[in-house]
Order: sequence, then C-alpha cells, then structure tokens
Amino acid sequence: MINHLYNSVKTVSKINYSLLLIASLLLCSCSKQSVISKDFNCEPTSFDNLENVDDLKNLFSLQLPKNWKINLYQDEAQSSIFTADTIKQLTETVLLDVTFVRNKINFDEAFMLQQEQEYLAKNLIRVKSKEITLLDKPALYMVYKGKKGAYPFQTCHTFIKVNDQNFIFAKTEIYGDSLVNERLCSAFSLIENLKIHQ
Repeated sequence: MINHLYNSVKTVSKINYSLLLIASLLLCSCSKQSVISKDFNCEPTSFDNLENVDDLKNLFSLQLPKNWKINLYQDEAQSSIFTADTIKQLTETVLLDVTFVRNKINFDEAFMLQQEQEYLAKNLIRVKSKEITLLDKPALYMVYKGKKGAYPFQTCHTFIKVNDQNFIFAKTEIYGDSLVNERLCSAFSLIENLKIHQ
C-alpha cells in the first residue's frame, strides 16, 4: 500500500514537473522582449482597442489606441505620427512622436556630440544611452532628464537606421515624476510594433 502511494506521488510529481517545464518554455517563447524593454525592466504592456495608423507618405505604420489623439505631419524630408492619450493629465500620459526621416545617420562620435550639445542647450542632461538592435535594425537610444516649464521632464530618443539613406526617430516625452518608467515602457511597446513599409 505504501509502495503504491509512493509510486502515485512520484508519477504526479513527474507530471507536475513536466507541465511546469512546458509552461515555462511557452512563457519564455511568447514574451520576447526587446533590448530597450529589458534595459528599462518593462513588464509586458498591452493596449485595448488598437487601430493601424499609417503616416501620410505610407512609409511606416503604428498600432495605436483608438482613443488617443493622433496628428500626422509631412514635408519633403520627413513624415510623422504624433500621438498622446489626451484624456489623461500631462503628468500622467506619454507623448510619442515617430518620424521617418529621409537622411543618413551614423551613430558616431560626431553624432553623439551634436546630440549632447543640442540637449545641454535645453538644460537636459543625458543619463543613459546605448546602441542596440530594434526591429532587426541598428538603433540607438538616449535618455535625457531635466525640467520643462514647471515639470520634471524626461525624454527618450530612439534612432533606428532603416537603411543607408533613411532612419526613424521616435521621441518619447514624459512630464512629471509619477510612473515614469511605466509610461516609457508603454511607449516602447508601441514602438516595438512599428512596421516599416520599404
């Protein structure tokens, strides 16, 4: 009797172990995070009621919440999608501006110095930067902190080299100091689903 009970427990333990292993593998394979999301320790973010939004030149598209305000802009050199959840207060929302730029970009010392000087002139200090791969393309993100108006301000600039002649510039702006990382992560989850139409 004791031997039978021992074998039953042993069999159940093997089954539980197998189920746990399979569940872990599925979880790992389904939640492939980008480097930028890992760097910011982002939890998976999901939005309800998404719609596909194409830029005016049909160079790229984003999936954005239907209730967010969306503005489109274009000129000869660029095409942009600007969006924000305007139902929330400025200090609770995220501002996201994604622009396809027809210009070369190199993540070299001259580029880094130009960025540094531009944002120092705006009293913003770079606190983080890293070259990564995003959307299977070479990319660079830079995070700046400072004050804008009466609010603490943080912005993350993500540059994605599309090819030798074009890049995407995704600018995320956060006002205030509440849930900064969570708001950055929500912007990253939208950027990670960007589709390039070239």
